Amino acid sequence: MSVAVGVHRRRWRPSQIVLTAVGLLVSAVLVAPLVWTLFTSFKSEEEAVAVPVQWLPKDWTGQAWTNIFETGNITNWFVNSLVVSVCVTFIVVLVSALAGYGFARTEFRGKSALMALVMAGLMVSPAVLGVPLFTTVQSLGMVDTYWGMILPQCAPAAMVYILYRFFQGIPRELEEAAFIDGAGRWRIFFTIVLPLSRPSLAAVGIFTFIASWNNFLWPYMITNNPDLMTMPNGIATVMNSYGVQWAQLMAGGLMAGLPLIVVFVFFQRQIVAGVAHTGLAGQ
Repeated sequence: MSVAVGVHRRRWRPSQIVLTAVGLLVSAVLVAPLVWTLFTSFKSEEEAVAVPVQWLPKDWTGQAWTNIFETGNITNWFVNSLVVSVCVTFIVVLVSALAGYGFARTEFRGKSALMALVMAGLMVSPAVLGVPLFTTVQSLGMVDTYWGMILPQCAPAAMVYILYRFFQGIPRELEEAAFIDGAGRWRIFFTIVLPLSRPSLAAVGIFTFIASWNNFLWPYMITNNPDLMTMPNGIATVMNSYGVQWAQLMAGGLMAGLPLIVVFVFFQRQIVAGVAHTGLAGQ
């Protein structure tokens, strides 16, 4: 009897089979480019462009990885990307939290108009602002500097709105009880609101880090100094200088994407929790 029950429990319903098959298919489609990139990075340059195309290398070689280190300053580019991305993430999370809490909990004249201005920022493409931002940064003397790459990326309209909606979902009774106990606005913000907002703050920080790490256009516009180039710009420069070497390009792309893969693997729970909490706060 127990064996029959166990067999019955392990039986899959048709809907589960279909969903599992669809999930496996989507996963294969998403993982295939990464696997292809990895295999191509271990091919020779001749084999990387050979026709017909083969997935597995005939002769495994690490020459592309060796060449990418010899022809480019990978370590310096990696450090530059890390410094810029970490600074942008810290500033964006801090500014977004302060602005979102201010919109959610304080009343002041012009609040609706200012919130509408923030929302309007969601409809403006960053590429459109490239020339005005460059002119402003140039007038401030921040071309070819870290601050020139960092500050223009710290206008987080979307992140302000996300945290604003989340803060609206926090019960006011918690803050009112703290006010009665004598706590001030800043103490409430740092000791009550921020601890409750960890999932959303983590999601905002992770998304900001990924966007900053992948940002190619703005660092490309603001710096001509090879010592200040980030990973996307540095790899593109190597490819332009030495021709399109596809095996090296794949190796460089993997190196540039490795930190993002690590972030996703170790923080995927925070990403899901942050998106879920944000969605609940907006309802």
